[in-house]
Amino acid sequence: MAAKSHTTNGLADGELEPLADETARQAQRVVAAYATDAAECRALLSMLGIVPNGRED
Repeated sequence: MAAKSHTTNGLADGELEPLADETARQAQRVVAAYATDAAECRALLSMLGIVPNGRED
C-alpha cells in the first residue's frame, strides 16, 4: 500500500473536499468586504482558491 502524501497542514491530499457553491460565495463576499481594493481582493480570492466562476487571473 502506498504511503499518503501530506500537505504542510498534516492533511492527506485526498482528505480535502471542494467547497459548496454557497459557502464559496459567502467567503467571496467576506473577502471583498475587507479587501482594500480590487487587486487585493483578486489576490486573496486566488490564494484561497475561491475565484468566482469564469475568473482565473
